[in-house]
Amino acid sequence: MKTFLYMICCGVVISVAYWAYKENYRTQASLRRVAELQRQIAHERETISVLKAEWAYLNRPNRLRDLVDLNFGELGLVPLLPEHFAEVELVAYPQVEIEANELVNPISTSSVPTPGPDKEFP
Repeated sequence: MKTFLYMICCGVVISVAYWAYKENYRTQASLRRVAELQRQIAHERETISVLKAEWAYLNRPNRLRDLVDLNFGELGLVPLLPEHFAEVELVAYPQVEIEANELVNPISTSSVPTPGPDKEFP
């Protein structure tokens, strides 16, 4: 009986050792994957910072002004001045007539009939 119990205990110890061995390698693989992902994140952040610097360099007002002057014949771009803008009161908006039993959707300006006392909502 003792021999059988020793054999079972040895089997359990071997099984636990095998499980621990597998978990150790799975953990190491996960740690390597995390380290690789962190390297990729650092690389992408560096790339983003370089792209932001390039964008700032390309959007310099002096450079853009020179490009506008160089391509004025083809594009006809002019700088925005305060005279190009108007007051809101000067803009002619179309007048929409609303009947007493209609609601207006402010986004589409289409009228939707309202239910009367003898009607129900659909």
